[in-house]
Amino acid sequence: MKIATYNVNGVNGRLPVLIKWLKEAKPDIVCLQELKTPDEKFPQESLEAIGYNAIWHGQKSWNGVAILTKNGCAVEAIYKGLPGDPEDIQSRYIEAKINGIIIACLYLPNGNPAPGPKFDYKMAWYKRLLTKARRLIKKGTPVILVGDYNTVPTELDAHKPERWVNDAVFFPEPRAAFQKLLKQGWIDAIRTLYPEEKLFTYWDYFANAFKRNAGIRMDHFLLSPDLKDFLSGGGVDKHVRAWEKTSDHAPVWIEITDQ
Repeated sequence: MKIATYNVNGVNGRLPVLIKWLKEAKPDIVCLQELKTPDEKFPQESLEAIGYNAIWHGQKSWNGVAILTKNGCAVEAIYKGLPGDPEDIQSRYIEAKINGIIIACLYLPNGNPAPGPKFDYKMAWYKRLLTKARRLIKKGTPVILVGDYNTVPTELDAHKPERWVNDAVFFPEPRAAFQKLLKQGWIDAIRTLYPEEKLFTYWDYFANAFKRNAGIRMDHFLLSPDLKDFLSGGGVDKHVRAWEKTSDHAPVWIEITDQ
């Protein structure tokens, strides 16, 4: 089973790019972030036309997450919204049980400008995620926490780490929170597959960042321990970042063999 994540940076504006990539890569499950569309304008029919069903949690102009599944993938349950703050109206979390695996698609807050209210919200959201993750990992069911974490975990995950020290994605607090997730037992799938390689998933639109490969890695798959032995491959579809009118992120994917 091939599972992918892609911060599409506007699902309607980037729909031709998304469809082209889906036809090329043929993932079984796809987690999308930053839809930037209300629920009623999600392009369900266009995705169904190429063989993908969808569940989504949208929001006008901002945020938004979705899970796409190829026809034949059994979706058993759906949950929208991260627990812990009933006043949080931002659409950043959707969870489903698909083919026996819990897939949680998340779009963690960016936190800039920092310090400030947006960074405080980011860290409060992280605290709620840690609580949710702890409950999920104790279920005894295979789980994948996947999406845009807006967190660069280590210096290896940045082209030039010193250029990111004033950005909230590289602040010590979110990096420490990410390590707390790993200490719960979650496995960083891409880093497990490529323990020493500089792999990036995001390149800014400015300063020729993509051409210089001046990127960072902040789109992650965290696997529950019972999936580690079934992780058979993964990578970054970097070439998609070079397409016309593309997102500033590239799709990331892993493969899980039959359990």
